[in-house]
Amino acid sequence: MTSPDSGVPRLVIAAPSSGSGKTTVATGLMAALAGRGLAVSPHKVGPDYIDPGYHALATGRVGRNLDAYLCGPELVGPLFLHGARGCDIAVVEGVMGLYDGAAGEGELASTAQVAKLLRAPVVLVVDASSQSRSVAALVHGFVSWDPEVRIGGVILNKVASDRHEVLLREAVDSVGVPVLGVLRRAPQVDVPARHLGLVPVAERGSEAVDAVTAMGAQVAAGCDLAALVRLARAAGPLPGGSAPWTPGPVPTHHPTRSVKKSTPRVAVAGGAAFTFSYAEHSELLAAAGAEVVTFDPLRDEELPEGTAGLVIGGGFPEVYAAELSANEPLRKSVAELALSGAPVAAECAGLLYLCRELDGLPMCGVLDASARMSERLTLGYRDAVAVSDSALAGAGTRMRGHEFHRTVVEPGAGAAPAWGMRAPERRVEGFVERGVHASYLHTHWAAEPGVARRFVERCRTS
Repeated sequence: MTSPDSGVPRLVIAAPSSGSGKTTVATGLMAALAGRGLAVSPHKVGPDYIDPGYHALATGRVGRNLDAYLCGPELVGPLFLHGARGCDIAVVEGVMGLYDGAAGEGELASTAQVAKLLRAPVVLVVDASSQSRSVAALVHGFVSWDPEVRIGGVILNKVASDRHEVLLREAVDSVGVPVLGVLRRAPQVDVPARHLGLVPVAERGSEAVDAVTAMGAQVAAGCDLAALVRLARAAGPLPGGSAPWTPGPVPTHHPTRSVKKSTPRVAVAGGAAFTFSYAEHSELLAAAGAEVVTFDPLRDEELPEGTAGLVIGGGFPEVYAAELSANEPLRKSVAELALSGAPVAAECAGLLYLCRELDGLPMCGVLDASARMSERLTLGYRDAVAVSDSALAGAGTRMRGHEFHRTVVEPGAGAAPAWGMRAPERRVEGFVERGVHASYLHTHWAAEPGVARRFVERCRTS
């Protein structure tokens, strides 16, 4: 039976290529709609952690990812409905170019695939800075490439002048696609970037608020919001049978267990150094019976009292290496917890934090490995299988993940590796020691809910 929320109005904001202005338009549209009193559900195609932070700032709701590679196409609709429950409209920001997806996998994980799975109309953001009439050929090509993708309108970005706008509108009109917005260059909406993309919201404070406010004002002034809402309402219902994803019911605790053991406290690293986390992970941990508590390794000198398990996700520890190293009390607290055998799940930045050192600065010393910045960017989807039994997964568990880092850990794997990579290259990676599972691989636990349940159960019994 189709969920009553499956007809939530929705739009996908896409572009011919990266750098066209998707994030500015999507975030600005979210802010503009929220400013008009609508409850806006924000979503991002792909594994990106940073854009959802700006989306959350624009809407006041958790930004959520829709990744057909990490979670499978079958979960895209349910995860969308989970995030969009109770909302008036949903805005989905695409990834890369509209038809770009996982390398060598056809349309898998592309914005186009997600738009089709959601039956959502697409608004194409075109960087018009170096063209005029040629924009017609570009738009025509994107409209005709896949008839199942419905491009409902175009937003022209980086338009130079009124005359330039006239030429562009005439060209797009000849294709029969409506122009739903025209945006001039606006430096105040620019977001600073560095080696892994945009600087996260958590690091920018009031500057991020100001940038999102400027994005909202720019979109409100330059786009036809009423037409965009009408287009979103024309999306219609999702495919039959779609129902919201759920992390599962909160379990009933065994009455003979102590509160500490039946409801273990799981500390999750946050703050400016550890901003990469999918909201569903904490939801799954809570549904499995954990009390989830966030702490900031840059500020807190001890783990939360009673911590039975630790999750350290991704982020930018290399940017904050000096501050993390200077917080010696917390480093010792983390090391003591790990050495006790308590479950510790560390991804990417978390892996670096657990190493002996990062760029020559002392870290937690849980792993006999050193980490350093590198000139080489490691980026891409991975098909992986668990090599060793761990607090997260039994040996042989297959999961898909994503790597995104410009650092190197030496050695790259311990005596008991975490993952064996099946594609695109065969290798082992990561560390399983005592209760620790540390790896560069980012995974989405909604694809394998048993990960969270296993982790919480280990917290109860360790």
